[in-house]
Amino acid sequence: MTLIGGSGGAAVFVNRKGRPLKTRTALDDRLLALAEPVAEAMGFAIVRVRVMGGKRPTLQVMAERADGSMTVEDCAELSRALSAALDETDPIEGEYALEVSSPGVDRPLTELAHFARWTGFEAKLELDRLVEGRKRFSGVLAGVDGDNVVIELKGEDEAALIPFSWIAEARLVLTDELMKASLKGGEGTA
Repeated sequence: MTLIGGSGGAAVFVNRKGRPLKTRTALDDRLLALAEPVAEAMGFAIVRVRVMGGKRPTLQVMAERADGSMTVEDCAELSRALSAALDETDPIEGEYALEVSSPGVDRPLTELAHFARWTGFEAKLELDRLVEGRKRFSGVLAGVDGDNVVIELKGEDEAALIPFSWIAEARLVLTDELMKASLKGGEGTA
């Protein structure tokens, strides 16, 4: 395996100076801090929180159960609980829409455990820095090794180790294999 951006095989780890993969902005961070305890108390894990849009923004909350499932009823239940918490604190100025959903088939990967869970499936990664002249990488996930994501990059002979702390965005790529696994209710096995 090759460590992306490493010199002489030595790993160089830096703390993420940006935001966690679950959020993009300081407002998203505050909303995540509000939403996570509510979701966890109900048995859900927050995958991502984003405020999007202009005049009437949308607060998008992606969540799932530990087994990766998220039904329409789960979304409605979490939406009601989050609405109550948001009404108490009123963290967003003006009117906004709340959208609670599952992460979907071509889901974002926001925790190191997601990369292990989806081993064998194709993913696209965007780093927070240039490495070997580029920021974007794609290939088949091959698990994790410590704090690194292992990925078999297209056109490379060896799997690459990419420090998780360098990843700014990551998501699964919609493929036939991913759709088949999704329809079977399976995950993490190609």
